[in-house]
Amino acid sequence: MRRVEWLSRRCDPKTLLAHQLMEDHLVTCQPTDSALTAADKLYEGNCGSVPVVDSDHALIGLVSEYDLLCLMEAEKDLRNILVGDIMSREVVTITEDTAFLEIIRLLQKHHLLRVPVVSGRTLKGILARRDVVLGYIKATDVDVVVRRSDLAT
Repeated sequence: MRRVEWLSRRCDPKTLLAHQLMEDHLVTCQPTDSALTAADKLYEGNCGSVPVVDSDHALIGLVSEYDLLCLMEAEKDLRNILVGDIMSREVVTITEDTAFLEIIRLLQKHHLLRVPVVSGRTLKGILARRDVVLGYIKATDVDVVVRRSDLAT
């Protein structure tokens, strides 16, 4: 569940922190999982990347749709490739106390769709651009409804 969906009061969006916005129900992979397992998790989780964690739930990498597309283009069998061999090891992260505007700047600077939220090395959540947008909407109590008839005029 995205925590931001539970925001119940209007506030200045600039006061929001990562822990209020992030998704804390995580889909993860182990480095020993196959690339096919990662592909299935990406599909089932409807996300573009999956964090890779060790047995202590420490973030050690990220595997993305792009990584898998590269393998498929090279005609590799995803069943025979380990996540640990293809994952990105240098991952941009934020902490649970990262501020709203800092999150926006980081997402823009690195052209990220989502960023892992960590405490030390431990993965705590994922924060997507859509979570930031929803946080803004919830915090400002904006009720935007676009109707087809409005678009026609």
